[in-house]
Amino acid sequence: MLLKSNIDELKKIIKKENLLTNEEERYCYAQDSANIRHKQELPDVVVFVETIEDVQRIVKYANTYSIPIISRGAGTNTVGSCTCPKGGIVLNFTKMNKILEFNPDDMTMRVQPGVVLNDIKKLAESEKLFYPPDPSNFKVSTIGGSIAQSSGGAKSFKYGTTKDYILSLTVVLADGTLMRLGSGTIKDAVGYHLNQLMIGSEGTLAIVVEAELKLIPLPEASAVITAYFDSIENAISGVNGIIKERIFPATIDFMDKNSINTVEKFYPCGLNIERECMLLVEVDGFEASMNTQLLRVQKALLENGAIDIVSVADKDKIEAVWTARRASYGAAAKLAPDIVTDDIIVPRSVLSKMVCGCRDICRKYNLKVCIVGHVGDGNVHPQIALNLDKDEEFKNLMQAKSEIYALAVSLGGTISAEHGVGVEKLSYLDKILDTASIDYMKRIKSLFDPNGILNPDKIFKI
Repeated sequence: MLLKSNIDELKKIIKKENLLTNEEERYCYAQDSANIRHKQELPDVVVFVETIEDVQRIVKYANTYSIPIISRGAGTNTVGSCTCPKGGIVLNFTKMNKILEFNPDDMTMRVQPGVVLNDIKKLAESEKLFYPPDPSNFKVSTIGGSIAQSSGGAKSFKYGTTKDYILSLTVVLADGTLMRLGSGTIKDAVGYHLNQLMIGSEGTLAIVVEAELKLIPLPEASAVITAYFDSIENAISGVNGIIKERIFPATIDFMDKNSINTVEKFYPCGLNIERECMLLVEVDGFEASMNTQLLRVQKALLENGAIDIVSVADKDKIEAVWTARRASYGAAAKLAPDIVTDDIIVPRSVLSKMVCGCRDICRKYNLKVCIVGHVGDGNVHPQIALNLDKDEEFKNLMQAKSEIYALAVSLGGTISAEHGVGVEKLSYLDKILDTASIDYMKRIKSLFDPNGILNPDKIFKI
């Protein structure tokens, strides 16, 4: 708990209007998008930073008195990475939301951490350029959060994730030192790639205050195919069939029958609720290649048991299809008071075992589950609907999660593809990584943050 003297000192180094100290105000920043059952600790103060110098001043003060600092953008992460288990200072970056430089010739963009991903995408597209990472909440989530969590999204199969589009980072270290990591060029073979170390570190090593992004040419055209199947195994075979046709879709997403039905009730858009599952395949490239790609994708899907195939090329209709897919989380929330989404990944060759196993585990524990995922890269998102206030349901959730994670590991996968670890998966880390790996991670944490003030008790405890 910060003393009144601490708050008074903060008022001397930051604008008074950028501080939130009332309990009601602090309560709003005690949680993020994770559905966590236990009581959340409130931050002692919320600070809206406007400049790099603001960040440095706050961090230096916090380091002097060993006060925890939790960096926060839109708070859309689902693993509790923005929670405050030890109280402390929340650094809110929503006022550091400027695009500082856009260079279409170099295909780069320099941004502050509070810039919303959708704004990055729109500006890039105005010059026929493309920033591919697209987490489902990209219309509200920020680039700082994407870097912290190493966000991915539906287009990761073809285009990669956030880590593939970061040229350089400017960060503030735990003692307030400003450091630039990376060169801003496409190639850089000078020393350790410390900028890559920061991506996915969830704000535990340093605080990102600027990022230089790589852009690529915007595909000339795109089209979406929806295909329905009567078995999950056939749908996954269809994915492999597409690749054997030497087609590399931008996206291959999956929805099971529960998801299809739940979404159609929530956002009616003509989904076929009778089928066991659906693949959503987006191809892109030159306009002249569209017909060939669509024909080859349809051929592969039909050869693997697709029953109903619909092609969409109109931009508005494509957006409607994607809105339906991205509505799956909100739709699942209609099934029960709480919804817990998860994030596991396995090799695509065993994906049907993972999806079917996940469904069987939830059925075993009497849990409602809607399964969606980016099946091109083996990423599965079980969305479990329950009432967290009911002890039995909560206990069943914990047992199911443990078994789902164990299944993922047994199939050669891991427990997080794009959501991170936060506090929700911290206790499972030693089941995924060997002791030496965790030990070296803790050493790196201690080197960058000797007083342990940066987002403490996330990923692991020291």
